[in-house]
Formats: sequence, C-alpha cells, structure tokens
Amino acid sequence: MKNLPVSMARWSAAHPWRGIVGWFVFVVLCLGIGISVGTNAATTEDFRIGEAGRGEAIAAEGGLQQRPVEHVLITAKPGTGKRDIAAADSAADDVAARMRKLPEVLSVADPVRSADNTAVRVTVTMKSPELEGKEHVDPLLEQTAAVQKANPQLRVEETGSSSISKGVDRLRGDDLARTEMIALPVTLITLLLVFSSVAMALVPLLLALSSIAAAVGLTMVASHVFPDNGISTNVILLIGLAVGVDYTLFYLKREREERARAGGRLSPQAVVELAAATSGRAVVVSGLAVAVSSATLYLADDVIFSSIATGAILVTLVAVVSSLTVLPALLAKLGMCDERRAARGLTPKKQKTHKTGPGRLAAVVLRPVAKHPLATLTVTVLALLALAAPVLGLKLTDMGRETHSRSIAAMQVYDRLNAAYPELKSMHQVVVRADADRSPEVTTALRELAADVKDDPRLSGTSQLTTSPDKRISMLQLQIPHYVSSDEAQSSLKDIRDTYIPKTIGQVKGADFAMTGDVARYADYPTHQEQKLPLIIGALLLVTFAMTVWAFRSVVLGLVGIVLNLLSAVASLGVLVMVFQDTWAEGLVDFTSTGSIGSRVPLFLFVILFGLSMDYQVFVISRIREAALRGVPTRKAVIEGIGSSAGVVTSAAVVMVTVFASFAALHLIEMKQIGFSLAVAVLLDAFVIRLLVLPSMMLLLGEANWWPSRGVRRARRSTEQAPRPLESVS
Repeated sequence: MKNLPVSMARWSAAHPWRGIVGWFVFVVLCLGIGISVGTNAATTEDFRIGEAGRGEAIAAEGGLQQRPVEHVLITAKPGTGKRDIAAADSAADDVAARMRKLPEVLSVADPVRSADNTAVRVTVTMKSPELEGKEHVDPLLEQTAAVQKANPQLRVEETGSSSISKGVDRLRGDDLARTEMIALPVTLITLLLVFSSVAMALVPLLLALSSIAAAVGLTMVASHVFPDNGISTNVILLIGLAVGVDYTLFYLKREREERARAGGRLSPQAVVELAAATSGRAVVVSGLAVAVSSATLYLADDVIFSSIATGAILVTLVAVVSSLTVLPALLAKLGMCDERRAARGLTPKKQKTHKTGPGRLAAVVLRPVAKHPLATLTVTVLALLALAAPVLGLKLTDMGRETHSRSIAAMQVYDRLNAAYPELKSMHQVVVRADADRSPEVTTALRELAADVKDDPRLSGTSQLTTSPDKRISMLQLQIPHYVSSDEAQSSLKDIRDTYIPKTIGQVKGADFAMTGDVARYADYPTHQEQKLPLIIGALLLVTFAMTVWAFRSVVLGLVGIVLNLLSAVASLGVLVMVFQDTWAEGLVDFTSTGSIGSRVPLFLFVILFGLSMDYQVFVISRIREAALRGVPTRKAVIEGIGSSAGVVTSAAVVMVTVFASFAALHLIEMKQIGFSLAVAVLLDAFVIRLLVLPSMMLLLGEANWWPSRGVRRARRSTEQAPRPLESVS
C-alpha cells in the first residue's frame, strides 16, 4: 500500500477537487502549448527510403527534384457527342494563360492532344516541394473551375499529386468524423451495460477523450523532434480511445468489487486506495508495456512509423496518468456523493454481495478447459495455426496512388487522364552525379541507356534528359504506360537496374548514380520494411519477455507471453491475408482488392497488438498471482483469476473491437486493413487466447508458472503454517 499508484490515488482521493481541476488544467495546457508551438510537418526529405530516396537526394542537389504536377484534362462533356476541337484548344490556351499568372506555378507546358484526338491536356508544374503541393493547389483548382464555367459544352477538370492528396485528406477527415459517430455511442452503450450507471459509464469515455486531447497537444510539441507526417492524430484516436477506456474500466471494476467486498465498512477514499494497490499497478505495467512496444517502431527508420510511435506512446502514457490521478479523485467524489445521498435517505442502496470466481459465461467456457487442458490447448493452437496459414502467401506492396478511393473526384479524373495518356501512369528516373567535366560522358551514357530501352514494350518509348545548371547532376526520365504495381513496371525496374545501368552509366568512372521515380519508390519501400521487420519483431519479443518477467518475476510466464502474442498476431495476419489478398470478400468489407497487403500493416499490427495484448495479460495474470499469493493452489488460482477477470476483459475487448472495426469502414485501403486486422486480433486475443489457450497452458504448467520466483511458494508455506482461527474455517 506504499507504491506510487497508491500514493497518487491516496492524494487524489483526499483532495478530489484539486485532482479534477488539476487534470483539466493539464489537458488545457497541453493543447495550448501544442497549438502555440504548432506542428512540425515532415518534409519530402524525411520520406526518402532506399535507392529511390538516394536518387531523390542526388536530384535535389541539382534542383531536379520531383515537384508537384497537376494536369488539366479537357474532353467532351458526357452525353454531348464528339469533342469540339476548336473550343477545346481555346479552353486549353485559356487554362495555360491563367496558370502562368499564378505565383504558385513554376512552369506550364504547351497543350498536348491525346493519340485518339479525344482529349487535350495542360501540364502545370508547381513551385512548392512535392509534399507541400496540396497546401497551394487551391488557386489552380479555382482557375480550372473558372475555365469550366466559361466552357459549359466541355468537361474541364484537374488531377495530379496535389489535388489527389487534398482529396485524400478531406476523405480521411470525413471518415474519422464518421468513425467517431460509430465508436463513441457503441462504447457508451457497452459501458452502460457493464456498470448500469450513466455516471460510471461517462467517466471512462470522458477521461479517454480528455487524454486524447492532451496527447494531441503533446504530439505537436514532440513533432519538433520527430516530424509529423499527418497520421499521428489518427493513431492517437485509434489507440487513445481503446487504452483510455480499458485502463479506466480495469480500475472502475476493481473499485466496485472492493466497495462491494467492504459492505460499507470502508470510506470511499479507502476503497479507492485498495483498487489502486491492485489495478493501479496493472495499469502502470500495461501502459509501460504499450509505450515500450510502440517505441520499437523507431527502429523502422521511417518518418511514418516515427509519427505512429510518438502518437501511441504519448496517448498511452497520458491515459495511464489520468487513471492514476483524476480517476481516483472522481471515484472518491462519486462515492462521497452516494454516502451523503444514502445518509439523507434519498438512495437507500442495497450493497451487492462480492463474488469471486467465474461468472456464468466464463464458467461454461472454463469448465472443459479445467477438465481437459491438454485437449483444449491442442485444438485451439491448431485452429490458430490454420488461421495463420495464409501468411505463407503474404505479398507486401506499397499502396500506390491508383489504390485510392474513386469517391475522390480527382481520382476519377486520374482514371480518365491515364486512359487518354497511358504514358503518364508512372515513370523511371535515372539520376547521375559526377564532376562537371564529365558531363558529356554522362550525357552520352544516358542517351545510350535511352536508346537501349526505346523499343522495350514495357516502356512508352518517351524519354527526357535534363542536366543541372552546374553540369554536375543529370537525370533521364522514362515514361511507363503501366501502373507502378504492374508486373511490366516492376520487371522493367529490375532489368534497368541490373542490366542496362551497369553497362552504360556504370562504365563512367567516378559517377554516383541511383534509380528513382514512381516505380522505384513503390518497390523500395516494402523492401525496406521487410528488412526492418525481423529487427523490430526481435525487439518486440525481447520487450514482451522483459516486461512480463519484471511484472511477475517469472521467466516461464515471460516465455508464455511471447508465444501467446505471436499466436494471436500471426493468426490475425493470416485472416487479413485471406480476406484482402483475394476478391471474395470485396462486397462484404467494401474494398477493391490489390492482391496484396500494405507494407506498413504487418509491422503496425505486430507492434500495437503486442502492446495491447499486454493489457489483458497483465490484468489477467495479476488476478491469478494475487490468488496464488494468498496461498490458493495454482489450479484454483488460474480458474478463479481468469473467471473473475473475464467480464472486464470481455467488456474492454468489445470497446477495442468497436473502435478498430470502425476504422475498417474507412475508404483508404491501408487504414481499412489496419482496422480490420486489429479488430480480428483483439477478438482472438480476448476470447481465444485469454479464455482458452492461457488457462490451458497455465493449468498444464502448474507450479512451474512461477519459476524462478519464490514469492508464491513462500506465500503458500506461510498460509499452510499459519494458525487458522475457528471462525475463519469454512
């Protein structure tokens, strides 16, 4: 009763108003400071990965870096018949003239007619860095709209990297708003069913939302160390609502149990202290486990995963702090209000009898586990391995631009543009850095390369050679009439890198070269993730083992934790592959299969799931260990601990699944895959791993569960040797 969670709870319970006001002042300060310092957004340089990233860096040295490009497409208005060529040419000239006057525009190319003469396009290059184009594209879109208004007989529309990114951001915002509309009411209903009290149901939700708000502010500050790529808010909402409600739920359930056990003999402050002595420690250990697990994402050496790690760590730690500070204050205040109302005879409540052991549903599930642990373990593990089997066919790819939802207007234009001008679908860029006096030699080698691939059917035959003003950097751009994910684009990348470049540019002494472009980015990113995955999974296993051993002083339980987390993660990844790499579930889950899984998804799934699984593991095993430390035999302690925690674990799982499943309804395919896989993982972890696999393993291991700790054995000996007063014998 002297550890940190108890000390913090004791102070908060004794000074409830200070604790409550102090928490909300903390939240306001976090938001205020965050808003005042602003968000440090990730730049183009932060996203450079592999050879493609190195090529981009070389190109940028000579001012040849890729800039945002917008295309204005002019075609016949649907239903009006053949395009009026003269009107289309006039509209194209008008677009070009308007665009050249904009300060956001670097250059405007001459209008180009399509091969079948059904369309004309105007290509506009913006001044801003590639990733910042969406912030400056509005004036271009306004001019396109003005030309459309002046030419109602034509269809004048715009697409490009910037307008698509702007549309994606708008769609993501709309999706998140819809997610909140789904997740928050379902979470509240779940909590009402658990507590049968509006006040008790609102407490977890309000604390989770306030923790999310504080974490958003802190993430703005942290972005000045770890640049934000724009996804951290999504992660904070996803993780914050899940862990925030979970931690509060664990604490609240224990407080109600202790209150019922006390039967009115203890003050609200004393009941809160008892809850802090048990669930408080479990919350701290769980929160640290999630934070440390999330920190392994920094090993990915990727700005996207750095943003994810920062958001997940901060919102988890803030949720832990809220459960240790303001939550005890709220519970003490609610308890005192109940006492005053009861004293005035307003609410003569009957105290519930405290029950230990499994509830009805848990008892039904645990009965066969207790009787046949080996059979239960064998069947469930085989079932999980069967679910994991599709992982053997896992195909990771970066989700290219063509995978975005067609509900985005710019994506519909993108399809029409690529149909009229297939050579714009993707490109290769060969970048060379050499001394200025070698520029003629470099130019000759690049022209030889262009000649070698000119008749390659996988390419369009269109090339462009550019040299920096100081003659040090040269770049050859090759257009490809195939999407970046196609076999043609990927095989041409491999052949140019492995065959054509070595025999041309590779022969120029002292030249530094790299191949970049759309296709190279698409190929290099998954390769980078695959290389980092073993390192991060190894770190995750080590963290899981270390945290479990530290929490329970047991090497055996540390190994059990690793096995269980791997089982649930691999099984959920197998279900993800089975659903998303094929087309049979497209109608059910509302997506168009790419035949692959987003390269970021497995890493995100493993890290977040390993952290969240520790929530349940710490809470459940803490209950079992409590019973064992009271001298209860391990077999009975396992059944009692898992049974008594089954209700809160199930409730917490329902909340998490609701949050994650709502993300599965998003339009962005990678976010949909993440939400779906996490929802499946939590279901498996809460209902299969914790109710079937964990008790089966612990029952089979028996006293070996606690090796090498002597605490349980000492407690058992003390119980056996202690004199038993007659009134305590049942």
